[in-house]
Amino acid sequence: MSGTYLGMPAFPAAAHEAVRDRTLRGNLRHATHTIRAKRATAVAELSDWAALREAGRQIKDHTLRHLDRYLVQLEESVTAAGGIVHWAADADEANRIVAELVKATGESEVVKVKSMATQEIGLNEALEAQGIRAYETDLAELIVQLGKDRPSHILVPAIHRNRGEIRDIFRSEMAEWGRPAPEGLTDAPAELAEAARLHLREKFLRAKVGISGANFMVAETGTLVVVESEGNGRMCLTLPKTLISVVGIEKIVPTWRDLEVFLQTLPRSSTAERMNPYTSTWTGTTDEDGPSTFHLVLLDNGRTDTLADQVGRQALRCIRCSACLNVCPVYERVGGHAYGSVYPGPIGAILSPQLRGTQSEIDASLPYASSLCGACYEVCPVAIDIPEVLVHLRERVVQGGPATRGGNRVVLKPAKGHAAERAAMRAARWTFGHPAALRSGQRLASRSRRFLPRTLPGPGRAWSASRDLPQVPAEPFRDWWQRTRGGKDAK
Repeated sequence: MSGTYLGMPAFPAAAHEAVRDRTLRGNLRHATHTIRAKRATAVAELSDWAALREAGRQIKDHTLRHLDRYLVQLEESVTAAGGIVHWAADADEANRIVAELVKATGESEVVKVKSMATQEIGLNEALEAQGIRAYETDLAELIVQLGKDRPSHILVPAIHRNRGEIRDIFRSEMAEWGRPAPEGLTDAPAELAEAARLHLREKFLRAKVGISGANFMVAETGTLVVVESEGNGRMCLTLPKTLISVVGIEKIVPTWRDLEVFLQTLPRSSTAERMNPYTSTWTGTTDEDGPSTFHLVLLDNGRTDTLADQVGRQALRCIRCSACLNVCPVYERVGGHAYGSVYPGPIGAILSPQLRGTQSEIDASLPYASSLCGACYEVCPVAIDIPEVLVHLRERVVQGGPATRGGNRVVLKPAKGHAAERAAMRAARWTFGHPAALRSGQRLASRSRRFLPRTLPGPGRAWSASRDLPQVPAEPFRDWWQRTRGGKDAK
């Protein structure tokens, strides 16, 4: 991955600042509750939703198990259809490939479809360093770009902004990027949308190079699929002469029949629509229809390492619907910026540490950015057990992050800052393995409960600073059972 946002602190510090912003919390609460309610209604309309969810899980798992075969098939299909396939091991290689392809056209401007993969690798910044200006055409991405901001939501990148803030951004920044905002622009949604439409129209008509991601890639035909709600994607995919698509290697489905499942579950889980307003598909190039040159950049950037983790690999099932964000009590209160990644919320808490590793302070803290309530798993359309992966990654952080191989053994370098936690777990393991010691400890705690502190000392202070320690009972359960039941059936 291209790295964390410059200067981002660990999640607890960033979240502590975010929860103080009342405007941010109000914007998030209103938006997430609205999307959540609409999604629940849309999903309830389908009597076979559970079966569709299970089908999506099985298709994704099957594809990931045989990813090597389907990647080769995809490359053959795209090439046979007139496209050109490039392989990028990491963000730097992907950015270099795209910059060289744009330079080869002689152009210095590109229009972009909303793409998580290009945000992940920092493509806009890399192109700017090469003298190439990238224009975001998705309305929310346009707001983020004009506001010199960062996305805070997978589906609605500007969810942290209200209409008044958007009006002010358009008024002050649009002229620098092209057509200025109309005089007397208000915060009425129709006026804001019209201002964006007029601003972007000249970009669409002038651009010779388009850059996209893809929601899905069909291995059997080499077809790429983009689903979106505004129509800007279709303009970027059809008007330019050259189209460059940067797509993560996990976005493959084997057949068109498999695609049918996700075209039912994705719209309902993301925008609460029965079907997506704009579903664009393209297969290579054709004469006098769409771009004359098509390049597909297949991006690894940590995905192969994630695939090697039997528990963590389920994160690669993600179809970027954002349903988990909209039900997460943590995300609702802190927003997306606190996660220090283009992938915020519960899915970001398990995906970013796997793609980037857990060496940095922010990535080591992300698996703890959850209450483990399980709401994210309940709404996931491909049944990613996010709480399971969070606990798994917490174990990795405590043990020392990613494994390194020494001969035939896997060696884990001890993590800094977790010595006390490891010592406590070893002590608990020994205690629970010795019943007599456990009983003595319970009796001692009950008899001295009046003198026990309300907060934990030392390293445990951070944990108990926002939590009440449970009260110790006046009598251990085993003693109560022995006293009230006379030892009958004590075992």
